[in-house]
Amino acid sequence: MTDITTILEDENHHEVIMQLEAIIFASDAPVSIARLKEAFKNQYNKTQLRYFLKQLTLLQHGRSIELVETAQGFRFQVRAKYRDIIAQTWPERPTKLSPSLLETIAVIAYHQPVTRADIEQIRGVTNNSQILKNLFDWSWIRESGFRELPGRPALLVTTPQFLNAFGLSSLGQLPSLQDAKEAFMTLDANAPKS
Repeated sequence: MTDITTILEDENHHEVIMQLEAIIFASDAPVSIARLKEAFKNQYNKTQLRYFLKQLTLLQHGRSIELVETAQGFRFQVRAKYRDIIAQTWPERPTKLSPSLLETIAVIAYHQPVTRADIEQIRGVTNNSQILKNLFDWSWIRESGFRELPGRPALLVTTPQFLNAFGLSSLGQLPSLQDAKEAFMTLDANAPKS
């Protein structure tokens, strides 16, 4: 009797893992644990879903696609070792970020919350308003209150979309601050191009 129960349980777990794979694959954005709980009508708790996701990660071993967790949830992406062939096949796809944009986002990420004046002081150059506009348009930064100074300048912080763009699940995964510009260029080069 135990053997039949084990077989049925294994089949059920496999089906859940396949359903998780389908949900994440079909999504155009990372899928959060909360969204997965909803999809399974709260049949599984966070711990159980994380167990199934770990099993799904193991199934991806040796494949060109990997399951990763970002600040916004889980997504599939091409493994780093295959990014060159993707770039050759679709050369227009990857967007290289300019050094000044990388410096600006690095200042915000490492020193947040910061004002525009803080960014200029740290970088030693005047801000290009187009860079900040792009960061806002991409939802990589947002305003988070105001500094109590004359003019009440807005405080800028990064967003989960910023973390997602660089394949990070938290700010704690940022490289050391010793050379933030180089670190962000490395992150940009290795960031998933989905």
